[in-house]
Amino acid sequence: MTPHAALPTARALPPPGAPDIEIARAAPMRPILDLAEERLGIPAAALVPYGHHKAKIGHAFLTGLTGRPEGKLVLVTAITPTPAGEGKTTTSVGLNDGLNRIGLRSTVCLREPSLGPCFGMKGGAAGGGRSQVLPMEDINLHFNGDFHAITSAHNLLSAMLDNHLHWGNALGIDPRRVTWRRVIDMNDRALRNLVVGLGGAGHGVPRQDGFDITVASEVMAIFCLADGLGDLRDRLARMIVGRRADKSPVTAADLGADGAMAVLLKDALQPNLVQSIDHSPAMIHGGPFANIAHGCNSVMATRAALALSDVVVTEAGFGADLGAEKFLDIKCRQTGLRPDAAVLVCTLRALKMQAGVPKDALATPDPEAVRRGAVNLARHIGNLGQFGLSPVVSINDFAGDTEAERRVVFDLCAELGVTAVLARHWAEGGAGAEDLARAVKAKLDGPTPAVELLYPDDLPLADKIRTVATRLYGAADIALEGPAARALKEFEALGYGHLPVCIAKTQYSFSADPTRLGAPSGHVLPVREARLSAGAGFVVAICGDIMTMPGLPRQPAALSIGLDADGRIVGLS
Repeated sequence: MTPHAALPTARALPPPGAPDIEIARAAPMRPILDLAEERLGIPAAALVPYGHHKAKIGHAFLTGLTGRPEGKLVLVTAITPTPAGEGKTTTSVGLNDGLNRIGLRSTVCLREPSLGPCFGMKGGAAGGGRSQVLPMEDINLHFNGDFHAITSAHNLLSAMLDNHLHWGNALGIDPRRVTWRRVIDMNDRALRNLVVGLGGAGHGVPRQDGFDITVASEVMAIFCLADGLGDLRDRLARMIVGRRADKSPVTAADLGADGAMAVLLKDALQPNLVQSIDHSPAMIHGGPFANIAHGCNSVMATRAALALSDVVVTEAGFGADLGAEKFLDIKCRQTGLRPDAAVLVCTLRALKMQAGVPKDALATPDPEAVRRGAVNLARHIGNLGQFGLSPVVSINDFAGDTEAERRVVFDLCAELGVTAVLARHWAEGGAGAEDLARAVKAKLDGPTPAVELLYPDDLPLADKIRTVATRLYGAADIALEGPAARALKEFEALGYGHLPVCIAKTQYSFSADPTRLGAPSGHVLPVREARLSAGAGFVVAICGDIMTMPGLPRQPAALSIGLDADGRIVGLS
């Protein structure tokens, strides 16, 4: 394949440092039907266009990909996130562009952004600078409607559950033991705990209820782990919504809801195809958070990309202790997928913040602070090593970074036996990621890593949580609160002890305390609640103060988002 170069008009992009939305809006886009045919060999008839620059890949074409040789899989993860930013999605997009530029057919697989962070604190998730996926505004907002379909399917089950209670409760569901909560794709703390069914007999059966954010929904997890429509419906059918008085489970299939839910999700399950500023293909599909869910894009998109590309770059959410661990111990365990290489993203600014440097002082050169904060990077490198992965460390370059500070990271990586590369994709697009792409290609051309999962299926659930906490988080032990301990025993008694665990905790620390930076050790991980996701195929352990329905910050991003006099979106980042 001839290395891919950006179109000449791309030189007219606003300079690095301009708002992401201005850079994205100025970038020329190719018609998605042409790009799909040229770059991936997907005929126009196999696509469902959503305008000129977005499309879904049809179910019939996806079925026809079965049995094709698969490309190499690259996992992109990062150090523990800070407000300084690490740039994991930006690096994934830039690396994909760089791989295409050096002659490989590469596709990036990403998660869809949630409206909660877009209007809350984090902002969008389409990359940044000159390493973005397009159309940025559509991707960060309603995109192709997948999140709305997931929200609707989830809440249809909620409505059918309460309707069943209202019309006589033939299944004998104990309203006190209903575990199925409603969802909405927005941060709204007021919805965390509430009572439904008030107003008299005509308005339903009163009971406690609450909302989670859509990205924490088990339907979202199923959407991202299903390998086709049949598997989707089977998983939906297995979801447990509550218990009877004798504690026997009641499922979505018992309520007869799985068929209608699958109908709502049928079109959404087709992966979305878009492009980067450098016109590299990108599949963006599904969006579970990695701090409260499993943090990976859909299996459908990953498998399609592997069948159509030499290399697939995929990103797992937040730090390697969350997204990468769940990618490996949940997604890889269930699918048989294994990464052929890993990239670990860091910034000097974030390392200084891990050392306790305040955000307003990060621009001051401080090699010693980088050295102190690099214990976080070292912990993540060691953690990936426990899975058999030796990552390429990508130093996401920022203006103002000094050579002395960079040298600290290069020296540490050399001491630990891993490759470190300076990447300038944010400012230069794919051209700035060619060195990173060559380092990744060298990994892919070498021996295939013997990837190992962290624990066996037959380990008791509590011990699985303990294994993750002690081996990856540096914890001395876990502390199971009474309800969590009882729930784990019940799940095992019901036959779910073989499932992997999905730990929900703060993304800002290896511990459950977001203020403990660096690489804390000897702490105890408090587990306050356990939830069974029988359809998704894992058990969620909720730790510390983590919430499955976030709230808005004091100054939400929504305050800066609006329309200008010409009706164009402003303030979206």
